[in-house]
Amino acid sequence: MSHLLSGNQAIARGAYEAGVTVATGYPGTPSTEILENTVQYKSDIYCEWSPNEKVAFEVAAAASCAGARTIVTMKHVGLNVAADPLMTLSYLGVEGGMVIVVADDPGMHSSQNEQDTRNYAKFAKIPVLEPADSQEALDFVKLGIELSEQYKTPVILRTTTRVSHSRSIVTFSERQTNPRTIGLKKNPSRFVPVPLWAREMRKTVEKRIHDLQAAAVQSKANRIEWRDKSLGIITHSVVYQYVREVWPEASVLKLGFAYPYPDELFKQFAAGVKELLIVEELDDFLEEHIKALGIACKGHDVIPNIGELSITTLETCRAKMEGRTLAAIPEPKYAKDLPARPPVLCPGCPHRGIFYALGKHDVIVTGDIGCYSLGTFKPLNRLDIILCMGGGISMAQGLDKAGEKRKVVGMVGDSTFFHSGITGLLDIAYNRGSSTLIVVDNRTTAMTGHQDNPGTGRTLMGEPTVEASIEEIARACGIKRVFTVNPYQVKATQEVLSRELDSPEPSLIVSRAACPLWEGKRVGGIRTIIADKCKACKACLKLGCPAIDGAGKKPVINKHLCYGCGLCQQACPFDAIVNLSEEKK
Repeated sequence: MSHLLSGNQAIARGAYEAGVTVATGYPGTPSTEILENTVQYKSDIYCEWSPNEKVAFEVAAAASCAGARTIVTMKHVGLNVAADPLMTLSYLGVEGGMVIVVADDPGMHSSQNEQDTRNYAKFAKIPVLEPADSQEALDFVKLGIELSEQYKTPVILRTTTRVSHSRSIVTFSERQTNPRTIGLKKNPSRFVPVPLWAREMRKTVEKRIHDLQAAAVQSKANRIEWRDKSLGIITHSVVYQYVREVWPEASVLKLGFAYPYPDELFKQFAAGVKELLIVEELDDFLEEHIKALGIACKGHDVIPNIGELSITTLETCRAKMEGRTLAAIPEPKYAKDLPARPPVLCPGCPHRGIFYALGKHDVIVTGDIGCYSLGTFKPLNRLDIILCMGGGISMAQGLDKAGEKRKVVGMVGDSTFFHSGITGLLDIAYNRGSSTLIVVDNRTTAMTGHQDNPGTGRTLMGEPTVEASIEEIARACGIKRVFTVNPYQVKATQEVLSRELDSPEPSLIVSRAACPLWEGKRVGGIRTIIADKCKACKACLKLGCPAIDGAGKKPVINKHLCYGCGLCQQACPFDAIVNLSEEKK
């Protein structure tokens, strides 16, 4: 029976069909929905949101070494976090199959950088599989498990945003059974990579990658499609779909098992075509190697290596190759006079309160990855630098110790705090920092779709569990000044913030209020502006709330957007903003 699935849904189904029993990960677009769909099979598969990708990787790795079939999911920057165990697991190898699903984000739709995960496969000397549609996404999970067990290696399954979120037809199969008995067999020379044994493991890795190269040549995941031989194109992943539309007449070598490089296929294909073009998304991973084989080809001299490829982009590339000018593509027609829609925090977002309070002070704010990243834009203008998960705390220490004359405030979210903020906090306490730190705790991992984390008291499987306390962890790290505020209470929040900014000691403020979108209800009563009282000072507009329309002479609150947080009412110096129910009285 056929089903219409996204790539992420298909990967979840592939894990089920492959006999996977342990699935771990950390949420991050475009990979998040994989585990959210895997949990529907929780009677057969244990699923967890781990505190971060490194932990998720290590849990899956240990289970695989004990004979279980596992997957671990993350986005591309998450593999940076898990790179340490990845490199050594390549030496240890696995027993049960292990597939590392990494979702790259060409074009940076929801990411702070572009990365090509294929480079990690080469770095770690492990195979990488690249599906071009949902059916291959399902099939390649099973292929990855098969390769992993046959060669005792972890396998990377690299998807991209388009593969993850596009839908195509998929055919289901029955679930496979894992013939292994679960249990780690004591064998230190196999599983303990001290130099004495790791040197022998290194030799095994090199032999394995050589054997896998032969497997790649024979794999059905790689195929040659002979057509007109005046042009041959080597391509991979979803880009294959674009190539088939833009060059329907060309011969194509489609790579689904891209590394180790299937050199014999490259040579065979190149020998059969007059001109060779490499079409790949992001790095010249294939092109560089193929040229090193002495094969003449075109690649990034005509194909962009920045951003996401598309049919339109490749049509332009083809016109350039053929020396013709492509007809101008008409701009899409939009409705006239659409209002501007800048990136802002949602109506009622509790983060707005803490940013508003910070706006009263001349401070440097180091930010992090989350909804609160939007605090960098007008009119809040309260984030000055962002690097990576957990960097909001660690960078505060760096600026402080560098001699920054202004007070430094470090900001992270609750999920990010558990992910990688604790070690930075410990660093500040241990190395006698003086920054003021803020954890904006909205009770969920909001930016990636409201997933649970160690502070919510629920697991991915829906089970109640411990609710980790940010305050207690901070005190355990050695932070003596720890305070909790409700960011909807502007005056009280401002008092705590002002006091802690004046303190020579490091302090941590937990700004705690649930995300109203996650709660699914308004924070309070709808507000309205009394026109006769409004002096058009526009103090309320400094909140950057999308429910407040400032296009006219005086601001107006859209009652359909207002979440009733009351921040605007507290910000108004003329008492012109009231609860709508009170105004009607």
